[in-house]
Amino acid sequence: MKKYLMAVDAGTGSVRALLFDLKGNQVGCVHKEWTHNEDPRWPGSMDFDWTHNWNLACSCIRGVIDETKIDPKEIAAVSTTCMREGIVLYDKDGKEIWACANVDARANDEVEELIRMDPELEKEVYLESGQTFALDAIPRILWVKNKMPDVYERVFLVSMFNDWLIYKMTGKLAVEPSNGSTTGIINLKKRTWNPSIMKKCGLKDNIFPPIAECGSIIGKVNSKGAEDTGLAEGTTVVVGGGDAQLGCIGVGVVNPNEGAVFGGSFWQYELNTDTVKTDSDCRVRVNCHAVPGIWQYEALAFKPGLVMRWYRDSFCQLEKQEAEKTGRDVYDLMNEKAAEIPAGSYDMMCAFSDVMNFISWKHAAPTFTNFELDSKKFNRYTFYRAILENAAMITKGNIDTVKEFTGNMPESIVFAGGASKSSLWCQILSDVTGLTIRVPVVKEATGLGAAILAGYGAGIYTDISKTANELVSWDKTYQPNEKNHGLYENLYNKWRKVYAAQLEFCNKKIAKNMWIAPGL
Repeated sequence: MKKYLMAVDAGTGSVRALLFDLKGNQVGCVHKEWTHNEDPRWPGSMDFDWTHNWNLACSCIRGVIDETKIDPKEIAAVSTTCMREGIVLYDKDGKEIWACANVDARANDEVEELIRMDPELEKEVYLESGQTFALDAIPRILWVKNKMPDVYERVFLVSMFNDWLIYKMTGKLAVEPSNGSTTGIINLKKRTWNPSIMKKCGLKDNIFPPIAECGSIIGKVNSKGAEDTGLAEGTTVVVGGGDAQLGCIGVGVVNPNEGAVFGGSFWQYELNTDTVKTDSDCRVRVNCHAVPGIWQYEALAFKPGLVMRWYRDSFCQLEKQEAEKTGRDVYDLMNEKAAEIPAGSYDMMCAFSDVMNFISWKHAAPTFTNFELDSKKFNRYTFYRAILENAAMITKGNIDTVKEFTGNMPESIVFAGGASKSSLWCQILSDVTGLTIRVPVVKEATGLGAAILAGYGAGIYTDISKTANELVSWDKTYQPNEKNHGLYENLYNKWRKVYAAQLEFCNKKIAKNMWIAPGL
């Protein structure tokens, strides 16, 4: 009897396998952290090691099967999700020959080349695809052509990481529109490839696998996939989607003007729309949703989760030791102390990610400012709380930007992902944005979204949106504290000015950008 659905999620900082029952309850999860290393020859590169990372994915799949002690034959279907933007290139024999992770920034020369070729090309691409050269696949493929011509000569197909996971399990390769739209080569309205864009850029215009819609069956786990993963041969595999889009399904954000924030390695603000509209100033991304007839305005905050990991590992050794002794989560220990720090962190601010500006996307050098040499006030928990507040202020800026060109703003926000496990962070997000924050019981919403698609493809569920609303259940709701909201409004205005000044240091080459889009 089929009792379970599996999701495999290839995130920026880790890969995980999650097991759900047919009612949407998470019954198991195994994850492994991974890194994407820079090739010293190519500054800004983020190479994706497909051999090592496939082995990690397989260990997670085997691990969750072993941990839950289920029979793999009880799994009705598997689907996949991943970080967006990362791409894999294949030769004519279907072998991987090049891959990069999502914020790979090696293609500076290629962006400059594209701009020289046609100064209006990037805006033209954005208005049709909702993407710019900051993250899309075009400059990276051009980089391969310019810097590795022998590899480029062999390029036969391109896919995203969620498609790659399915390919490794089934031997079948297709690209779905929710993540595929991040390439900049898909027509938003038609949800199909637009080879003419590649032709304009002097690139191969015939390297596209078929498009397969989210929730459709792509194939079955083959013998090699079964041998690698421990899944039963013949298990149904269903087309998944990008992490933010499937996260929205997992928390029931499936209708127009519903919004969500996903707090992981990167933070994504998503606002649903039933019309395709791009920003004339090219500030905000527009993607296909994994729900037919729905698209999404998206604004990203770079690396809040990775900043938190850095701070934990660099400055919180005592909390890590206590966590090991007590079995508690190290972040819970840090949150308890940070909750004792007043809202606003004594007016201290930090700069990491900036509010999104897709056509000219760069982030200042990481910095903390406006603290005093007073160890009672400005200790490591104050700095930690300032990081929490900083992520919320970036999110506020992104929400305001989307509202500015669409006129739309949700009445409440669903907050999911690892960051939503922190009640302190949830309250800070509510206080900073002034919005009601709803947190689902299942924090791994992206995995649940993939499981819903798996169940839909397998015929267990008859409607994606209806199932999403039926399966989501709510853990907590946070209302903004009006006093804190007023305080944060004032701090936010100061922060925008501080950030602009920090960015100017980078523009003058006095400081080094935390991240800067290729070609800027």
